[in-house]
Amino acid sequence: MAAQPKSPMPPQTQPKPGDESKMTPRPRYEAPSYRGAGKLKHKVALITGGDSGIGRAVAVLFAREGADVAIIYLASEAKDAEETKRAVEAEGQRCVLLPGDVCDTAFCKQAVQDVVTQFGRLDVLVNNAAYQQRQSSLADITDEQLETTFGTNILGYIKMARAALPHLQRGACVINTGSITGLEGSETLIDYSATKGAIHAFTKALAQSLIKQGIRVNCVAPGPVWTPFIPSSGSAEKTAKHGADTPMKRPAQPEEVAPAFVFFASDADSSYITGEVLTLLGGETTAG
Repeated sequence: MAAQPKSPMPPQTQPKPGDESKMTPRPRYEAPSYRGAGKLKHKVALITGGDSGIGRAVAVLFAREGADVAIIYLASEAKDAEETKRAVEAEGQRCVLLPGDVCDTAFCKQAVQDVVTQFGRLDVLVNNAAYQQRQSSLADITDEQLETTFGTNILGYIKMARAALPHLQRGACVINTGSITGLEGSETLIDYSATKGAIHAFTKALAQSLIKQGIRVNCVAPGPVWTPFIPSSGSAEKTAKHGADTPMKRPAQPEEVAPAFVFFASDADSSYITGEVLTLLGGETTAG
């Protein structure tokens, strides 16, 4: 097993949405020990929140498996998105950048249409964009925060899937990013936990809805992961302790989570799997 950075991490905070290049240590997404096998050759994937963190690592491994990739990100995250584009192209695949907000129904429709126009098809939708902000109590969660959290984390997933569905053919798949908080909750992430639980239920319901069309729907639900999400959503002290309470005593690196998305995207690996929520918890063996 490759050595990965252990907790405690250096205390640090950033303004939202966070800049991966400014994190110490930098999140690891290159997965040097991962060898592609052409599992996604000739496929096209659209990844929301693909500019950094888990989304970036997924984009790189999808490209290593032969897929062309489009990524959705907020315009303020353009610097991270450009790095992801360079990383995908270094794998020999094409990458299209689509800045915009998944809360916007019109943008979701246009983004999907842009992918189909440029690549001619869409095979894999990865719903990964997310928003979180820690609060000490329910009373501290404003209406604005509620609208952003739910708009991004669950309504955005539904809107993207709805926009993509007319273009998905038999054999296509949708992969959602859930969270252990959707199973266990979190006292300082009440609204975020609620949306992640909704994502898990959405995964199972949509899987039942689409099974006759031959479209699979699954969910990857990680525990703590070292991404820009962390220093931009809580205190420096919380950031330093991120992942320290797992049996492995550290957060996952994005490169350790991305292979699960490859697994669900690959017909060779998961053709008989739909409606599943796969937890990646650093040694924790109970959830919910």
